[in-house]
Amino acid sequence: MTGSVKAMAILTFAALVAVATYSVALGSNGWLWFGWIVLGMITVGMAASRNG
Repeated sequence: MTGSVKAMAILTFAALVAVATYSVALGSNGWLWFGWIVLGMITVGMAASRNG
């Protein structure tokens, strides 16, 4: 795993924690979850392109 992919994975995990915490504290926001899914898909795409 290259440095940029590792950094994206860490960012994705941190975003998941932040979105989940926000949802528990203030109620779920669909746009935040949508954004996290997009971020996760970008991370998976980066990892796949590096390994491919």
